[in-house]
Order: sequence, then C-alpha cells, then structure tokens
Amino acid sequence: MRGDSRMSRMLHVLIHLGRHAESMTSETIAKMLNTNPVVVRRTMAGLRERGYVQSEKGHGGGWRLTKTLGEITLLDVYDALERPELFCLVASSDHAGCLVEIAVNEALEDARREAEALLLSRFSTIRLSDIADSFETRMEMLGLQAGKGVA
Repeated sequence: MRGDSRMSRMLHVLIHLGRHAESMTSETIAKMLNTNPVVVRRTMAGLRERGYVQSEKGHGGGWRLTKTLGEITLLDVYDALERPELFCLVASSDHAGCLVEIAVNEALEDARREAEALLLSRFSTIRLSDIADSFETRMEMLGLQAGKGVA
C-alpha cells in the first residue's frame, strides 16, 4: 500500500499561503510540490469547500487563505481532505472462519481505532500557526531571513 502525502503537502501549501500576502497560482503550487496544477486544484477543492481557502481566476488570481493559520487545525485539514487513511494495516481475510484469524483481526482493529482516536484528538490541538512558528524559530536559529530560498 502506497502512502498518502496529501495531508503534508496541503499543510506545506497552507503555511506558505499564510506567510505571503499575495495569492499563489495552481501552477506555482504545482512547481513547489512537483506535481500537476490539476492535482493541486483537485486537492485544494476540499479546503475551498470548507472555507479555508478561496481561488480567483484570471490575471492576478490564484489561491489565498480565508482564515488565519491560527484558526486552522490539523484536524480541519484532515477532514477537508476527506479523512485519508492514517494507518495501512489491513486485516487478513484468508481464513474467514478461523477463530485465530478472527481474534487477531479484532485485536488489530481495536488497537487501530484507539490509535486513530488518540491521533485525531492530537490533530485537533495543533494549529497551523504552531507549525509556522516552529518554522520561524528554525529560520532564526539558522540565521536565515524568512522567505529567502526556502520552499
């Protein structure tokens, strides 16, 4: 099973949008993420529907935040992306009638549910501004000027 990087990619984009006053085109974002502008538009659509970003067409258009980074949590972004799979463990179904397999699958599913609940609870406490602040602190520690040569 292949990993899903939409969450980290959209967090990356949203923090860039929050740090820059001007809007960013789908093409600019696509270059930053090394993907296609159509993929950017499709992925950003859920964020737009939830009211976190807006897009404008035409010259001078592009994507911009409609809320501050402090108003958006990881859980908000996760929900806007339609809750991608958090864990790739899959229950076995090779021997559906085997009591051992049933017990193993139940134990794994219970643990997965508990881990997911804990992770989502943590997601609800982390604001994008927390991540952006961490970035700013790292920039200061490195003696770099914010916005210069950092993708």
